[in-house]
Order: sequence, then structure tokens, then C-alpha cells
Amino acid sequence: MGQVARQMILTPALCRAARGLLDWTQSDLAERSDVSRSTIRDYEGSRHDVHRATAAQIRRAFEEGGVVFMEVEGCGMGVCQKSSPASPPA
Repeated sequence: MGQVARQMILTPALCRAARGLLDWTQSDLAERSDVSRSTIRDYEGSRHDVHRATAAQIRRAFEEGGVVFMEVEGCGMGVCQKSSPASPPA
């Protein structure tokens, strides 16, 4: 996926979904992304857009937390959580 496409994948709905996967509050995301909680609240509530750099900070925090952003054929962008490595057999 190219750099331009990576910058456009974050939407308010995907932001809420990714937080849900990680069980993060808006405050958790703010702390991990170094973006103010009020900016996250307003973005997720579709009160305003965020700058590309801010979206990149948020996306990076999610990816470091284990979220994967992916194109779902016929549906658009989606999020899932990286699976944990399988435990070795006992």
C-alpha cells in the first residue's frame, strides 16, 4: 500500500473500532499517540477532520498496539487485531 493510501485510511469510525479492539479509552489513545483527548473526541464525533500528521500519529499508536488496517474486498477499509503467536505445544 502506498504512502498516500496509508494516510487516507483513518476515519472516525475506524478510529472508534480500533480503540474498541484494544479496549482503549480516548484518554489511552491520547497518551499513546501524543494527540490531545479533545482532538480525538472531536474527530471520532465527526466534529472536525485531523491533519495528516495527526492521523499518522494515531494510526501508528494503533499499529504499535497490535491493530492492522486492511482493505476488505467489497467493503472498504477495516481493522483487525494481530493474533498472538501460538503457544508451543505442551
